[in-house]
Amino acid sequence: MIPLRDNNPTRRFPVVCVTLIVLNVIAFLMDHVFLRETRIALVNTRIGLMEVETSVGGLTERYAMVPALVTSALPDTWFTVFTSMFLHANLLHIGGNMLYLWIFGNNIEDALGRVPFLIFYLAGGAFAAAAHIASGPGSEIPTVGASGAVAAVMGAYLLLYPHAEVLAIVPVFFIGTLMEVPAVLVIGFWALVQFANANWLGGGELRGGGVAYFAHLGGFVAGLLIVAMLGGRRLVERQRARRVRYYDW
Repeated sequence: MIPLRDNNPTRRFPVVCVTLIVLNVIAFLMDHVFLRETRIALVNTRIGLMEVETSVGGLTERYAMVPALVTSALPDTWFTVFTSMFLHANLLHIGGNMLYLWIFGNNIEDALGRVPFLIFYLAGGAFAAAAHIASGPGSEIPTVGASGAVAAVMGAYLLLYPHAEVLAIVPVFFIGTLMEVPAVLVIGFWALVQFANANWLGGGELRGGGVAYFAHLGGFVAGLLIVAMLGGRRLVERQRARRVRYYDW
């Protein structure tokens, strides 16, 4: 299932959520467009042929998180736990993460408040990074993406708004169909896929790179637990009470 939007209005404009999306897009453009390095290597000097090789330099090389470096306790590597949250491998990677952040993040920001939401987002990403590192502390493969932090947002949304209607593309007999389904089904299906890949289908292997499924699971569980400790469904009740007072003429 691919969510497109939810039917869950917010009380105010999600400033932090939009700012995070903008920062991620800016970082992506800097990394993949403006700071892309071009190297020219001679392939066959005898006949004068040259091959142009393109490599991504700049932000990813400097600010991606490498588990082996973080576990080595080098003081200048810990900050990559946070900088890596703003880097993405390709358009599909950033597009998917920012779509999920926009759909589910605005409501969590509305429920928590702007500054608490920012702290929650960064904490969720940090817990996700910790889960990924724990699954392969010696991995030398760079890790990038906001997926862990976004997974924390989805965990919070599942707890606070399980029955909110989400417009999603649902495969029916291998044909994508637009349907409104409860958030518990959309997010629950996503969580099941992450768990299956991490534990049974080999998606958690770190040797050759790929998707950091344990980071997704770590962020998701962290989002559930943090919001539960903050009051759980009572956050929504307080939010609704504020909305009633706001519109009470």
